[in-house]
Amino acid sequence: MSEVKLTRLSHGGGCGCKIAPALLHEILGEVKHKLPFPDLMVGTETSDDAAVYRLNDEQAIIATTDFFMPIVDDPFDFGRIAATNAISDIYAMGGTPIMALALVGMPIDKLSPETIRLILQGGEAVCRDAGIPIAGGHSIDSQEPIYGLVALGLVHPARVKKNSAAQAGDVLILGKGLGVGVLAAALKKEILSDAGYKQLIATTTKLNKVGSALANIEGVHALTDVTGFGLLGHLLEVCRGSDLTAEVTFEQVPVLSEALPLAQQGIGPGAIARNLASYGHEVDFAPHLHEWQQRLLADAQTSGGLLVAVAQEKADEVLTHFRDAGFAQAAVIGKMKQGTPRVVVS
Repeated sequence: MSEVKLTRLSHGGGCGCKIAPALLHEILGEVKHKLPFPDLMVGTETSDDAAVYRLNDEQAIIATTDFFMPIVDDPFDFGRIAATNAISDIYAMGGTPIMALALVGMPIDKLSPETIRLILQGGEAVCRDAGIPIAGGHSIDSQEPIYGLVALGLVHPARVKKNSAAQAGDVLILGKGLGVGVLAAALKKEILSDAGYKQLIATTTKLNKVGSALANIEGVHALTDVTGFGLLGHLLEVCRGSDLTAEVTFEQVPVLSEALPLAQQGIGPGAIARNLASYGHEVDFAPHLHEWQQRLLADAQTSGGLLVAVAQEKADEVLTHFRDAGFAQAAVIGKMKQGTPRVVVS
């Protein structure tokens, strides 16, 4: 079988495949309300990273699913990225993963069994690193290649970290550099360097395990991960849920070194424009910011970093946890304050 590149088989890739925030809101309509189940601790109401259901006084189960089309051409790397991205939602709730199920949709007339097997093996490798089994799943014959996981985890009910509990005065810390969507767009245009590809794989396959430890820090009030809606989109979810304004200083935001010159050239996924069209009216950009800087803040991340809202006095402790876990770019990027839910970027 003569196979084409994985990214040529799909119209989008990674978390850039997400439906634009404004359209998603239109589709969901009024479904995002508090459901009448007292043990459902987190549902759809604040667009959080996963659902959380209290089992007893000591345990709550976290359930999430994530899947997408290829962001890279190497099948093993694609599987690794998709699995890392899916498990991240467990860590973003402050939990520990316990099990996963595979979601597989493949054009079996275009991809060989060997290629599909490599995708699954990539996912299995990440799950081994996370210490969990892939205990089953479901597969279909589809027109575009799709892979992801249903991920399940556990957390103490008192340590659940929602995206809606930030407090005025909290410091904002981002765990990974931005620019994944930019690198992926350059790859698809066949202009990404070897160093750029290496950086793309390194950041998207690094598990956000540190989230489990952050849940034990008293001053960590809100936690989420940055994926397809970009930093601005996911930060706006924190603002809306917490009824606060966020202030971000662009120069403090970590950016992947190989993505920076590409972003300055205007390279990036189509999801950037969709994201800005959806929520740009809720963002105040300082006049001195260039268009590429605004776009980078809306870049669709795949398997992006954790975004933490933490009390000022606990910020150094959070940064130490990030550093000890190998997140060298983790940085304070801004703060939360009283005000209408929106983001102000200087």
